[in-house]
Amino acid sequence: MSSATSSQGATRTHHRTCNLCEAMCGIAIEVEGDRIASIRGDERDPFSRGYICPKALALQDLHEDGDRLRVPVRRAGSGFQPISWDEAFDEVGGRLRETQARHGRDAVAVYLGNPRGHNYASLLYLIPFLEALRTRNCFSSTSVDQLPHHLIGTLLFGHQLLVPVPDIDRTSFLLILGANPVVSNGSLMSAPGVRRRIEAIRARGGAVVVVDPRRTETAEIADRHHFIRPGTDVFLVLGILSTLFAERLVAPGRLGGFVNGIDEIERISGEFTPERVAPEVGIEAAEIRALARAFAAAPSAVCYGRIGACLQEFGALTTWLVAVLNAVTGNLDRPGGAMFTRPAVDVVAIQGLLGQQGEFGRSRTRVRKLPAFAGEYPAAALAEEILTEGPGQIRALLTMAGNPVLSTPNGRALDGALASLDFVACIDFYINETTRHAHVILPPTGPLERDHYDLAFHAFAVRNTAKYAPALFAPADDARHDWEILVELAARLAAPGLAGRAARAVSWALPPTRLLDAALRFGPYGDRLNPLSSGLSLRKLEREVHGVDLGPLEPCLPDRLFTRSGRIELAPEVLIADLDRARAALGRGRGGAAGREVGGAGEAGASGPSAGAAYDLQLIGRRQLRSNNSWLHNSHRLVKGRNRCTLLMHPDDAARRGIAGAQRVRVSSRVGSIDIDVELTDAVMPGVVSVPHGWGHGRDGVQLGTARQHAGESVNDVTDHLAIDALSGTAALNGVPVRVAPIEAAPA
Repeated sequence: MSSATSSQGATRTHHRTCNLCEAMCGIAIEVEGDRIASIRGDERDPFSRGYICPKALALQDLHEDGDRLRVPVRRAGSGFQPISWDEAFDEVGGRLRETQARHGRDAVAVYLGNPRGHNYASLLYLIPFLEALRTRNCFSSTSVDQLPHHLIGTLLFGHQLLVPVPDIDRTSFLLILGANPVVSNGSLMSAPGVRRRIEAIRARGGAVVVVDPRRTETAEIADRHHFIRPGTDVFLVLGILSTLFAERLVAPGRLGGFVNGIDEIERISGEFTPERVAPEVGIEAAEIRALARAFAAAPSAVCYGRIGACLQEFGALTTWLVAVLNAVTGNLDRPGGAMFTRPAVDVVAIQGLLGQQGEFGRSRTRVRKLPAFAGEYPAAALAEEILTEGPGQIRALLTMAGNPVLSTPNGRALDGALASLDFVACIDFYINETTRHAHVILPPTGPLERDHYDLAFHAFAVRNTAKYAPALFAPADDARHDWEILVELAARLAAPGLAGRAARAVSWALPPTRLLDAALRFGPYGDRLNPLSSGLSLRKLEREVHGVDLGPLEPCLPDRLFTRSGRIELAPEVLIADLDRARAALGRGRGGAAGREVGGAGEAGASGPSAGAAYDLQLIGRRQLRSNNSWLHNSHRLVKGRNRCTLLMHPDDAARRGIAGAQRVRVSSRVGSIDIDVELTDAVMPGVVSVPHGWGHGRDGVQLGTARQHAGESVNDVTDHLAIDALSGTAALNGVPVRVAPIEAAPA
């Protein structure tokens, strides 16, 4: 263990990576006996160099939280009672098998939340569990987060994990669309301490431009900020591309030898001139042209789009065109541009060998015919798949590390749907807004009670590094890790008579550390089992308590492509065809999304009703430094202080509605309403309002004492499950048509 013991032997320092968000900040945890004395940034970590955010302190709160479940519980009347692990496994395995025997394998569904991405052992053992369950009804947080990025990686580069990330430490021009990395420290761009990285761009003579409907914390330190109407990023990027081609500024450089479709991009972008798109996006044509010229003229440049750009009506198109912009200017796969990592555990290569590069549209949901991607359906369809009767109806659900009642659109509808299920089991250590519906809850160990290696997020980091840490605290004798729970359940599904002892024997035969060691040894920096090699192994990495620096990102194309042609496919037919939706929207002219049909045109969204003129504002979300989705609000040190679950609203919009200042207002959409405190600010553009995500802990049955005292309101009680990106099925959580009124004037 990474530790330094005092002369009394009572104090030690443990080094590991904070695993509460994507940033992978190195931390040093001072421990006195079995008590955490302090958590601070690890200055010797080669990636984060001492930076941490307030969330890291919540690791102590999670470990010590009295509301955390430590043993399995079963629903008994209106509450829960402790049961043994064998009872829990038998009941969950038996009820799932019974449901599938009576109603078919697809009658059981799975929902997977994003904390599983921070748990390498859970990721390794999830696939065997899903293979044992054999249901096609798999849902996850991916479709309310980053699905368009994986889809575009598959279509352009042949692999869902070939997601280019900004080489932020070497770029000269950073263009940010719908992202706030100063708060998130990067998302699909793991970059701890983004503020100082952005400041370094400016210090070396570069420029940073932010395009966002809100003047974010990132925009505050940028050279330039442009307001943009939610959901119109696709037109902005098309206007930039139109300018580049018209002014002969396209220069793909070395990519030109292995890229298909540049001529097609020139053809389709030509009709979206800055003059044509400017009224839609809210940015003057001259500004769009100037932005295009500056991007092309920079020694190196990169465009980065995230939640605001991909969780919207044209999420896949926007994400695609961001990649196109980087490619046609020669800024893809080159230093200072958009690059690909080469992590110590090369998950891209491993998935490629297993044939898991990502597949799109092989099957569709039963009710709305939304497409599957990589074996998962869009979460926006989960409630209707439960509530709609007929063959294939979902009748039982298992969730893992997820809270879809708060994190998916129209959470109230899903809340009601969960209550109607025959059986619900949850792998979670809290009784939250989702797990309160469970019949059995199986609580895994906490973050500090298991070893840690960032299998997922090293694949999206702005620098190649690696770090492993053993568990800080030994779990209780009767505790179970996530992967052990999955092994036990898979064994019971595969062989109903298999006892718990036999199932554990299976897991002991090949523990996750063995798999991790093999992946490291045979990865790009591994020792290949050569005892004389200086390459990596798990043992060697464990000795490097601060982590190892494996160098900056390096060009890797075309060798790393998985496309059938061996070339970058810049203009896939499915994306070219989807531009018809954008053309139709631009042709209608809207001055914002409030008047557009929910879900847009096309097969997946055509069933949505008109938003109606009464909904004259557009709702967007926002990220907060002291919050991470829904699962950190039981930490007092993160929620203390002022109320942060507020509606941001421009003073001019407030005045027109008789809202004078800080007061309670009602936000209403097609699917529901929430009552929330308003905060007037010119940091949001007129016509736009903002509510942070992850709140809404006031529901009956939630057993989170601190979170309930700071309950807030769930923005997903007003987002619409019919509002999606019609191509990918991704939830359109930004640009939601709403109206806002003072409580006393709000309609019933």
